[in-house]
Amino acid sequence: MTTTIDGVDRFQSMVGEHLGYSDWVVVDQSRIDRFADATGDHQWIHVDPERAAKGPFGRTIAHGYLTLSLVPWLLAEVVRVEGVAFAVNYGCNKVRFPAPVPVGSEVRLGASVASAEDVGGGAVQVVLDVTVEVRGAGKPSCAAQLVYRYYRA
Repeated sequence: MTTTIDGVDRFQSMVGEHLGYSDWVVVDQSRIDRFADATGDHQWIHVDPERAAKGPFGRTIAHGYLTLSLVPWLLAEVVRVEGVAFAVNYGCNKVRFPAPVPVGSEVRLGASVASAEDVGGGAVQVVLDVTVEVRGAGKPSCAAQLVYRYYRA
């Protein structure tokens, strides 16, 4: 279910609020291979199923940055901001990859509002705490603090 936020000023009253979860998405070997091709990162733990089967994870795993790259897509399922002129991805305060995403896993994103402050120029800077979790795993595969600037319409 998508949370719709009407206007950037609404964020300031939502600090601490959990916004919800995305749908589950399968991370298959094809996605991992395409990411390896796009980034040039062809480390065997990602792209060599035979060798990875004998490695520390028992199969290939997604790149950490692949997991992070899914965040904007999955976040769009969680929150939609309306009544803004535009928004910019301002960066990340913190990104960690506490657990692997084994090939074939289902992942989803959860998000909450960590802070929201007026930064001038018609903008509100919003910090979102997000996690990407593997179905059935004990800890998240990615935990990040994302910073967006939403500009008033």
